[in-house]
Amino acid sequence: MARQRRPKVAVWKFASCDGCQLTLLNCEEELLAVAGEVEIAYFLEASRAVVRGPYDLSLVEGSISTPHDAARIQMVRRVSRVLVTIGACATAGGIQALRNFADVEAWRALVYAHPDYVETLATSTPVAAHVAVDFELRGCPINKGQLVEVLTAFLHGRRPAIPTDSVCLECKRRGTVCVMVADGTPCLGPITQAGCGAICPAYQRGCYGCYGPMETPNATALADWWKHLGVPDGDIARALRTFNAWAEPFRTESERREPH
Repeated sequence: MARQRRPKVAVWKFASCDGCQLTLLNCEEELLAVAGEVEIAYFLEASRAVVRGPYDLSLVEGSISTPHDAARIQMVRRVSRVLVTIGACATAGGIQALRNFADVEAWRALVYAHPDYVETLATSTPVAAHVAVDFELRGCPINKGQLVEVLTAFLHGRRPAIPTDSVCLECKRRGTVCVMVADGTPCLGPITQAGCGAICPAYQRGCYGCYGPMETPNATALADWWKHLGVPDGDIARALRTFNAWAEPFRTESERREPH
């Protein structure tokens, strides 16, 4: 009996730091098990070997920041049956989306000796702003266990079981006292999606929002509470403008709090 064809998996990089691709490589034993069920057809971070598409699953890291990126992501979508974006850059524009709040031409002139050689877009945007995306995996970087769940779900033809509730639930599960209630420490946990294991609050630090907005977050209510704690509007805006600055709930509230 002929062996059934293994699904082809491709991993693509756009504007990013490679951290989410490294998370895939760090899966180690889990990745070896998955690799036996799929064909890693395109993954330049791991191998120069390239198998031509089309691909059954594409994992895309990075934001769309240049005209070349904008054209290339269209190509990736055409050759991918399922496209999953991984990490804050691909799902929310990443740190580089901070350009969206500033004068890009002025920044380019400050950074590069010959800015006319550098071709860029006025904005850094998530992949979903350019092509249809089948699933978004949040995080900066992504969670290894959640990544394995996405790959496993794909192999079994089901939707990944990724939580959409807040970091606060992770604090409860690990028995961490709320830093905002107990210490008055500003924390983005109530509006941030779970996935990190509530690492920062476990060390008496407020959540930085690495996993982006949770499902139906009330960013205005949280910002009002921060004001009650004595945090000025400018600091609230800056806190919302980190890894997921261009995610709609964070972006809208940061713009509302920005000093004029």
